[in-house]
Amino acid sequence: MSNPRGRPTKCKLVVSPEQKATLQRLVQQPRNSRSIAFRARIILECARGQNNAAVAAKLRTTGFTVGMWRNRFITGGIAELGDEARPGAPRQIGDDRVEQAVRLTLEQVPKGATHGSSRALASRTGLSQSTVSRIWRAFGLRPHRSETFQLSNDPLLVDKVRDIVGLYLNPPHHAIVLCVDEKSQIQALSRTQPILPMLPGQVERRTHDYQRHGTTSRFAALDIATGSVIGKCWPHHRAVEFRKFLARIDRAVPADLAVHLVLDNYATHKTKEIRKWFLHHPRYTLHFTPTHSSWLNQVERWFALLSQRQIKRGSHYSVRELQAAISEFIAVHNLQPKPFVWTKSADAILSSIGRFASRTLAVHSANNM
Repeated sequence: MSNPRGRPTKCKLVVSPEQKATLQRLVQQPRNSRSIAFRARIILECARGQNNAAVAAKLRTTGFTVGMWRNRFITGGIAELGDEARPGAPRQIGDDRVEQAVRLTLEQVPKGATHGSSRALASRTGLSQSTVSRIWRAFGLRPHRSETFQLSNDPLLVDKVRDIVGLYLNPPHHAIVLCVDEKSQIQALSRTQPILPMLPGQVERRTHDYQRHGTTSRFAALDIATGSVIGKCWPHHRAVEFRKFLARIDRAVPADLAVHLVLDNYATHKTKEIRKWFLHHPRYTLHFTPTHSSWLNQVERWFALLSQRQIKRGSHYSVRELQAAISEFIAVHNLQPKPFVWTKSADAILSSIGRFASRTLAVHSANNM
């Protein structure tokens, strides 16, 4: 059937609930399947009733691409979102040898090493090193990399996560929420030779060795609503310095506002002297992060910016010079503060922790069998 202009009428795209659930799972595919995830995203956007041009503009692609995958989905469903067979020589490596390489990578560790390498596996399987590398890339295997983790053993984990995330997503009225922590033992380091500045075609260069000139500790309080920071440096990070910093916060925050402080479980925050100070300042409410969960405190993200932009590549010949550089960073930051936007709900965080804990328990059980 054609319209008056001679173009064929566009077929209506219908996505069943089962297909929609499958497409949403495909969107969450890892990077090695991002092409499939992109095509699934096209179909989901088309299913909302948008035309090809609108979907193309939203996903930053072309109308031709959107139309092609729309038509292929209408013709054959989700199965048509995959790549078609490409011309070329037939495979010389069968599925059994690919399975062997993957199984050896996942289940066995080479003798005399903590992890495998592509060359070591190639010598064991009779495959070439480049073939092993291609198999690893196809299955998302990276034996040369590892990450650290630490599950919280706090008995009040659920309550604390809901409490703090609730503050971030729904801050109380007529109150201020401050994320407070200290970055201790910041070293004043100077390079043994002058830093060579960046030139066209040449990055900045510095010596690998350095001289130490002392340390300082930075106390900071991040306002989650505005992104502004209250900060102060002291030589130590004891209860005495923390009480002085609390007094500094008290002077900076208007007296008619209630104050909610997000803190970690550092012993300095719970000494008798600090508890006494809070008893004399009833407008403060404390919210402690779970153990091993400092990532829940937004000021930690600000400390990461401080290290990245001011400390790591700096060269300071004294503690006073280091403190001046940190104070300058805060002053510049507070000229145009920008808050961190928290988007993940407490349920999503707890669900992710639960899945990771289940996987850890399964691995532990398998290793003890």
